[in-house]
Formats: sequence, C-alpha cells, structure tokens
Amino acid sequence: MNTFLIKNAKIVNEGAIFEGDVLIEGEFITEIAQSISHKSSNCKVIDAEGNYLIPGAIDDQVHFREPGLTHKGTIASESRAAVAGGITSFIEQPNTVPNAVTQELLEEKYQIASQTSYANYSFMMGGTNDNLEEILKTNSKNVAGIKLFLGSSTGNMLVDNPETLEKIFSSTKMLIAVHCEDEATIKTNLEKYKAEYGEDIPVTAHHLIRSEEACYLSSSKAIALAKKTGARLHVFHLSTAKEMELFTNKIPLEEKMITAEVCVHHLWFTNEDYKTKGNFIKWNPAVKTATDRDALWKALLDDTIDVIATDHAPHTLEEKSQKYLNAPSGGPLVQHAVVALFEAFHQGKISVEKIVEKMCHNPAKIFKIEKRGFIKEGFYADLVIVDPAKPWSVSKDNILYKCGWSPFEGTNFKSRISHTFVNGQLVYENAKVKEIKAGKRLLFDR
Repeated sequence: MNTFLIKNAKIVNEGAIFEGDVLIEGEFITEIAQSISHKSSNCKVIDAEGNYLIPGAIDDQVHFREPGLTHKGTIASESRAAVAGGITSFIEQPNTVPNAVTQELLEEKYQIASQTSYANYSFMMGGTNDNLEEILKTNSKNVAGIKLFLGSSTGNMLVDNPETLEKIFSSTKMLIAVHCEDEATIKTNLEKYKAEYGEDIPVTAHHLIRSEEACYLSSSKAIALAKKTGARLHVFHLSTAKEMELFTNKIPLEEKMITAEVCVHHLWFTNEDYKTKGNFIKWNPAVKTATDRDALWKALLDDTIDVIATDHAPHTLEEKSQKYLNAPSGGPLVQHAVVALFEAFHQGKISVEKIVEKMCHNPAKIFKIEKRGFIKEGFYADLVIVDPAKPWSVSKDNILYKCGWSPFEGTNFKSRISHTFVNGQLVYENAKVKEIKAGKRLLFDR
C-alpha cells in the first residue's frame, strides 16, 4: 500500500490556508493535522515547506481527441500533460470521431480511458437533433452530463431544432452543459467579412464574426429554456461582459439551477493578442475585448461565474498554421492552466483560496463528484503541491501535449507544480510524469 506523509504544507481548503501535514494511505487521505509523525518504514515523507498543497484541479471541459482525431492528441498524451499541470480529473466532450451520441460509443471511450488515462475521467454524452432516446439511457451515477452544441464548433453536433431542444431540456434531470453561439448571427457576420476580404479574412476579425451578440443571443435562449423547463443548465466558456447579466450570485452554488464557467484563455488574452498570436488563440467562443475580460474577472471574483476550466482542444501546428478560414478553433491548455491562475495570484488579481474554490471545490459541487475536489479525511488523495517561487519558462522542450505547441510559449511563470498525486499515487515529481496510469472513472452522488 502506498503511504506518503506531506509535511509543513500550506494546506488550501474551503476558503482557508493553514500549515500542517497530510497522511495518504492507499488511495485516500487518512489524516490531516498540524503535525503527524508516522513511523512506518515504507512511508515516503515529502517536506512541502513554503509550498501550497491544493486539491487536484477538476477540469470540467476538455477535448482529448480520442477516438478518431488521435493525430491531435490521445487520452494518454493529454491526461499525462494534465497531471503535470496539476489537473487530476477531467470531463471530456463528445465531439470525437465518431461522436459519442450512443451509449455504446460513449462506453467505448470509457474503456480506452480505463487502460490509458493518467488522470481521473468522465465523458459527456452528446446530444443531437435525433438521439433523445439514447440521451435518456444515460446513467447519472457514472456519466458527468449531457453536452449540447447550440453553435457549431469542431465536429457536426449542432442542435438547432427548437422542439428537440425543449424535449431534451424537459426530459432529463441530468446536468446539461451547453456551448452557446448563435449560428445565424455568425453566418451573417462571416458573409459580411467575406464580401470585404474574400478568402483572406484576418484572424483579428474572429471576435467580430463570432461576436458578443452571437454569444448573448444563444446563451439567453438556453437560460430562458432552462427556466421554463426546470432543467439543470451549465453554460460553458462564457466570453462576454453582456452575458454576465444572465447569471446570479444571490444564491449559494448548491441551490443554483443555472451555473457558469469561464476558461483560462478568456481570462488571459484579449483581441489585441491576435496580432501576435494569430490562429494560436483562435477559440470558439472567440477571445474578445479587454472590457469583456475585465467583466469576466469581476464576475468570477464575485461568484457570478462558478468554475474555471480550460476547454483544452489541441490541433496540430500544421492545422493551426493555415489561413484563418481553414485553421480550426481550439488550443491546448491543461498543462499550464493552474500555473496561469497562480500567475494571476502573483499579480494580485485572485487569491489562492479563490483559485481552489473555482478549479477544485466548485466543479466537484456542480457535478456532485464523489469524494474529490477537497482536502478531507476519507476523500481520494488527488493532491497537488505548488511551489510559488520557482520560476520557469514555457518552451517547446517542456511542452507535453501531443501537438507540441502552446499559446503560452515564451511565457514566464513564477510558480511550478512540484508533485501531483492521483488516487494516492505520486504520478508527477521533479518535472517528470511517472508511467503510472492511476486514473479512475469519476462517480457522481446523484
């Protein structure tokens, strides 16, 4: 049985930071105290003095590309990068090839992950205009939720039939996660820019094509439908100031029927960065203005927005190097998300306690994940040690994504992940991922 004793850590949990020790025995945290002495001969002691001990981050939105798009990434390659970045659990999206829109195809992804994942995993069931019967077979105990694309993105899973949407919303008690962009608005905007530029539209127009209005129209409709039907709605990757009026911080998270997520890239970049980063920061929804970014930060800090995620979505360098119209949207982020938020902490934008709330506690609460997301006795030992004073720079030779690039290349971070535990196993140490595929299927208390 694995036994680890983490000593002298700044333990971050439930809005507090306290110095102490944590004992891991087997898969679980068995003791948390100011001082623990453990005399077992097989106990490995880690002195974490000066470092933060946080729960492993839970990323509620990733695209790990398997099956069917494995030239971009695999569950093995991307979960490996995730644990190096302090993300110990992920929820993956259904727009793989084939799309995970039947129970059989969904289960095939779980089978792959059970053999190859370094991190804990769950997979969303995908909705289409004609698979309601399959959606209703989804097991709420071991599947994170239902994913609907209300604006087309990578893949062809657009759900645009209003009757179908209402049926899905009113027929399931499961959490419904949505990508909200209005297709008609985007098409109109695109035609306008094609008339002006032909096939050579500059990437600087991306946030004007996939505009604030496109986002607001779609998210406001989804929220109205959720209110009408009583559905449990989670809105992914919000990107605009205007959308913030659709959400509330007036009730506790546990009572919210409509919850909100923001992604790291929308908190970090603005449309000004298209000039230097080009297609490498082309996401759907688009990175928008500094005003939008400021509003997202404000909403995050006042609890209007509940979760920080990545929308990790790798594409090859060759794919991203095409002209704007041909280059796919999305980018890899799981290895750098936690340290990017710690950079924001160093800049005085956010506290470490709030980072942990948004990246660890709240995803566990929103999805009702069993025994994860907190540093508590009896919970799984998904733990991360963060050294806040060990600067490093992102470069090609330390990027672990299969695609081999990052929008953060050249960025200097002040903090570094020093250790990652998944289910009590030390899977990352001294800048190396160990060949231990410790991930387990996430289970849900519902």
